[in-house]
Amino acid sequence: MKNLLLLAVVFASFSSNAQGPNIINWLQNTTETGSYYTQGNNTAIPNNILVNCQVVQYNNNWVYVSTNGVPSYPTGPFLGGNPSNAESQDAIYRFNLNPQENTGTKTQTSLGNIGNFINGVSLFDFRDGVAWNPNTNSFCGGPGNPPCPGGPMAIQDWNRDAVVYELGGFDCSKGHPAMGNYHHHQNPSAFKLDLEVISTICNLYDADGLYVIDTNEHSPLIGYTNDGFPIYGAYGFTNADGSGGITRIRSGYELRDITIRNTHADGSPVSMGAPINNTYPLGSFREDYQWVAQEGQQNYLDQHNGRFAVTPEYPNGTYAYYATVNETHNSEYPYVVGPSFYGEVTGGRVNNIPGNTTVYENPLQINSNVISSEIVSIYPNPSTDLVAIQLNTLVTKKVTITLKDITGKLIQTTHINPGGTIAFFDIQSLYEGVYLVKINNGQSSITKQIIVKRD
Repeated sequence: MKNLLLLAVVFASFSSNAQGPNIINWLQNTTETGSYYTQGNNTAIPNNILVNCQVVQYNNNWVYVSTNGVPSYPTGPFLGGNPSNAESQDAIYRFNLNPQENTGTKTQTSLGNIGNFINGVSLFDFRDGVAWNPNTNSFCGGPGNPPCPGGPMAIQDWNRDAVVYELGGFDCSKGHPAMGNYHHHQNPSAFKLDLEVISTICNLYDADGLYVIDTNEHSPLIGYTNDGFPIYGAYGFTNADGSGGITRIRSGYELRDITIRNTHADGSPVSMGAPINNTYPLGSFREDYQWVAQEGQQNYLDQHNGRFAVTPEYPNGTYAYYATVNETHNSEYPYVVGPSFYGEVTGGRVNNIPGNTTVYENPLQINSNVISSEIVSIYPNPSTDLVAIQLNTLVTKKVTITLKDITGKLIQTTHINPGGTIAFFDIQSLYEGVYLVKINNGQSSITKQIIVKRD
């Protein structure tokens, strides 16, 4: 406990006058635009919207991030009947450079934006705006359902889990829009990269995500929440002091051992929820879970899905949230943050930026990753029609990839933009033989062989 208190003191004394992680880690872009899929068309269509974040500004207290909220990876289609597409939000979000623990009553997460990933994309919590109406024994709220008792702002006893119920409407990158606001409720890596693939959407509409989980490396810093604390991916140091090696960071929540939904985890009686059966199995509602302390297990998270710990960006320690996954890398409740914030919620969307800010310019920063065989995947190899080149990391600067024949003649050039992980070469017109793929991030490069085969 003394070590954790020391980490808290050190973090609180961090000087916001320095360009800290909460200023420098946003992915900036003023040239590249995004793309999207429509149902029945597996060719991504340009959307002409600038991706990632456009401007980052800061003063002594705040960082202001201007973004369209659209990622560099393709979005869509959304097969759950969602009529929206990812649209420009033309938004400004602010984050406290000196976040503090909320020592009073914790603020519950809510519908809508509760933070942002470093590519500007919105983070939503576990819910989808649908709840259980005990008066009608059916769903209420959300598109296609009658209103809930008391109206949309009333507290409901049984709130539906978006990650469970909206699985069929997520795109390959595990995101979808709400009235144009594209967002993730969960770890932003592609379904096809999970150890157990629970969605086939990537088979028809291939895309990637913000990063690739690497079980051997501390996951990257992937965002900030509205209380100002950072979000990391699924893996981190086993112990809070940075020791113990790399491990999967675990949610402290477990499914309750109940056969009827008439109480909450604290034992308080509530209105009758949906029956527990094959239609409404445990895990359908947020209230199906309870938090259980894991004594002596520092890789388990608290009730907010965070912990104090040393991280690569915060060597003196910080409170941080983690995008939790299970052993097969499928998303694990409460997914990122929830059901309440650890810190004082002072950030979020704002209408303007004060005049005393400094623009953070990052033109000379290079990718922090050395290109090596360990982070490069090329598949299939051999191949007959399409080759994918994937970087198993977070890409923070544009990566150039060239395809040459064995004599060195340039055939094709492509890129992986910041906030993406994958690029493709169409090799249908190439002769059978050996070709060379060079991956260069401006800091280092590596050349790999691929084999083109013809039937």
